[in-house]
Amino acid sequence: MRGVFDIVGPIMIGPSSSHTAGAARLGLMARKILGEPVKKAEILLHGSFAQTYMGHGTDKALIGGIMGFSPEDDRIRNALAIADERGVEYTFAPIDLADAHPNTALLKLTGETGRKVTVGGASIGGGNIEVTRIDDFEVSLTGEYPAMVVVHRDRPGVINTITGVLAQYNINVAFMRVSRRTRGQQAMMIIETDDELTDDIIEACQDNNAIETAFAIPAI
Repeated sequence: MRGVFDIVGPIMIGPSSSHTAGAARLGLMARKILGEPVKKAEILLHGSFAQTYMGHGTDKALIGGIMGFSPEDDRIRNALAIADERGVEYTFAPIDLADAHPNTALLKLTGETGRKVTVGGASIGGGNIEVTRIDDFEVSLTGEYPAMVVVHRDRPGVINTITGVLAQYNINVAFMRVSRRTRGQQAMMIIETDDELTDDIIEACQDNNAIETAFAIPAI
């Protein structure tokens, strides 16, 4: 059954739910994954995004998103000028990602402290998104649920540690995915939950020598 949202689309700054609302959510998600204000953004655009990003306002939407603007924020119309005023450096360039969704962007972000992250994802229609890459790891995040990202060494017991902490705090897991580069090396765990994750939960989850970092991403 189709809902009202599917018919009329999201509340947004136009003209396109895919090229503007979805792009803004993708930028916003990347900003949340970085975890701090963006100082520099190298944005690579694939497919339809690369061909029409200026005419459809995708550039403004992505930059607005990485500055923390939601899709319905009026400031998106002037996002590029606002970024210039704030000293946010940005570039856009085309990229061929082969079989990727035509509305795909690869955002290489540098934060104010020098922290860097690469986030890849697509605007899949109706303002919806899917983040498919964080750095070198394949992921699947929609932003519909609160999520926790855990980077850890691939060791027995790490998953039990994390899920055990969540159980102690009565947090229900909606979806989970673990990916790794090589057996026994660095891995990434993505856990989407039914409830927002507080700082004390994240701190408790880091109480394992195999865990390199853990951070929460609020639902958007």
